[in-house]
Amino acid sequence: MAKITYVTSESVTEGHPDKICDQISDAILDSLLAQDPYSRVAVECLTTTGTVVVAGEVTTHGFADIQSIARRKLREIGYTDPRFGIDCEDAGVLVAIHGQSPDIAQGVNKEGAGDQGMMYGFATTETPELMPLPIILAHKLTRRLAEVRKTGIINHIGPDGKSQVSVEYHDGVPKRVSTVVIAAQHTDDIEEDGLKQEILEKVIKPVCGKYFDSNTKVHINATGKFVIGGPEGDTGVTGRKIIVDTYGGVGRHGGGAFSGKDPTKVDRSGAYAARWVAKNIVAAGLADKCEVQLSYCIGIAEPTSINVDCLGTNKVDEEKIVAAVKKHFKLTPRWIIDTLQLRRPIYQKAAAYGHFGRNDPDFTWEKTDMAETLRKECGLAAKQMVAAVADD
Repeated sequence: MAKITYVTSESVTEGHPDKICDQISDAILDSLLAQDPYSRVAVECLTTTGTVVVAGEVTTHGFADIQSIARRKLREIGYTDPRFGIDCEDAGVLVAIHGQSPDIAQGVNKEGAGDQGMMYGFATTETPELMPLPIILAHKLTRRLAEVRKTGIINHIGPDGKSQVSVEYHDGVPKRVSTVVIAAQHTDDIEEDGLKQEILEKVIKPVCGKYFDSNTKVHINATGKFVIGGPEGDTGVTGRKIIVDTYGGVGRHGGGAFSGKDPTKVDRSGAYAARWVAKNIVAAGLADKCEVQLSYCIGIAEPTSINVDCLGTNKVDEEKIVAAVKKHFKLTPRWIIDTLQLRRPIYQKAAAYGHFGRNDPDFTWEKTDMAETLRKECGLAAKQMVAAVADD
């Protein structure tokens, strides 16, 4: 008899208050990297009713008009109507930014890590994206919520929204979606039951597809209504959706956020590298699941540890896999930045709907370009590599 387990992941729309902050922080980063690829940036954002606060440390030869960037990002998300909690034209934007500490800079200048910490990467064969199914479905649901809002397929809904997906596994294989939760902000002049039916038919069923069945439980705006949303309903802060940004709670997380940080911060570049390594191990057919942990010390280039855990799914000895990784992935901050081409303005589009499992040529950490090398190094000549084809 199959062992039945459940895994649940959530996602939020680009209009969620925390995601507003992530996107503004990364839009500022992108603006500065476009002018000066060696900009040092650590920018945080907070938003509440009618207000955006931007603070942090920046050292750059470029200039960012932060007020204009914040308003543009609010406009792109869809906050053009004060009924939804903030208005791009009238919001107050407060700025408090100073230079990077010279105590930090001296370590980074020597090509060391910008901070201490540990980062995790994960990959699994259960989806074409080599990502866990629950987080892939959760992201597709929130992206679809934004799509039906912006195209007018469903009227009277606002930018703020969330999804949650519970997947039923049989002996570790995803079989069906057991529960879907959707929260969609809306105006007060819409009939709730009609909205729920539209979301079910135009968002949930098309996204969940074959995993949705007659026994799937659905909860849409479970409190009865969701009129007060956006920054009016919940204060947003950069870096507060780190599980949404990564693997949806599958695998571990080192705790560091991504948005607003230039790639000398290993919270960002190290996590991208760990995903790249894990994905190539799985794509090479060396394991069905893989979790990679990296750790760093501020000012030191070499990682303090590299750990590979295939969770019992490895096809060759893990010692061989670790040796192959250490041979072919240098994993110093400078090497990661140069190899993955991270000094580019590519980050604001990663700030919503996840940093991983995305089919975008700018997301170099999603490439499986090292899979063949790892496979040969581990002596798995006869093994067919896994095809990873993400559908963004």
